Amino acid sequence: MKNRRKSREAFAEHSFWQSYSDMMAALLLIFILIIAITLAIYRQKTTDLEETRLDLSAAEQQLNATIIDLENSKIELENSKVEIENSKIELEKSNADLMASLAELKELYAQAALTQDELNKAYLEIENAQNELATTKSELQDIVGIRTDIIGALQSTFNNSSMSVDAQTGSIAFSSDVMFAFDSAELNTASKASLKEVIPKYLDVLLQDQYREYIAEIIIEGHTDTNGSYKANMQLSYDRASAVANFCLDEKNGLTKSKIGQLQSLLTVNGRSYSDPVYKIGANGQKTNQVDMAASRRVEIKFRLKEDEMIKKISEILNQ
Repeated sequence: MKNRRKSREAFAEHSFWQSYSDMMAALLLIFILIIAITLAIYRQKTTDLEETRLDLSAAEQQLNATIIDLENSKIELENSKVEIENSKIELEKSNADLMASLAELKELYAQAALTQDELNKAYLEIENAQNELATTKSELQDIVGIRTDIIGALQSTFNNSSMSVDAQTGSIAFSSDVMFAFDSAELNTASKASLKEVIPKYLDVLLQDQYREYIAEIIIEGHTDTNGSYKANMQLSYDRASAVANFCLDEKNGLTKSKIGQLQSLLTVNGRSYSDPVYKIGANGQKTNQVDMAASRRVEIKFRLKEDEMIKKISEILNQ
């Protein structure tokens, strides 16, 4: 009996330590699993943090670009305000001159004892001149603000497009390297697809009813880099601009017959050789004296408003 009891006690002691060892091994395994899970979570959080940092960096760059665009728009708006103020001063001066002329005419007519009919005719001519000047003033104020409206409409149209609209001029530019082979003026297949998508959108804005009467000219200009002679580049730049113009005037490429007719009455094709190169931007954000050869090789599409016609009209009224 004693031996049997000792045997049970020894077995019980062995069973206790074995259970304790298994429990500790299980706890150690759980601890290792916790560490592994923690490390995995840490790595994932680190990766997420790095991606967030990259997103923030990209957002900051985009914000900086937006700030630059806003500053450019602000400068343009200030320039427009100055132009309006200058025009207002000139118009007020012209109005004062007209009033002075009216007073002088009254005196002269009285001195010359002109008939009432002649005097009424003179009054009518002065009144007509004043009305025409007021109308021209209103049109000039409209045309000063219309450029901003057109550029805004173009930027809105190409907001989700890879095509960039110049915030100051409203022009768009196609890279010649993408559109043409070296020293060639023949459009490639990829460029035709791009033109077919972009040109109708651009012209739809310019030729819509609210802007059409203000457009004096739609210009397609070819530009080259500074390699080669000016004369050879002049011919190449003109041929490339002409190739784009001919593509636009083809009914198969997205424009209706009506739009093509309107475009023909406004279209001008120019070759500029390397007379207007694009310069590289330095680290300080300012233009350098170094020509950006790739960016200089381009075809631009832009527009001109009837500002010259308005100035000429005002000059004629003042001369009268």
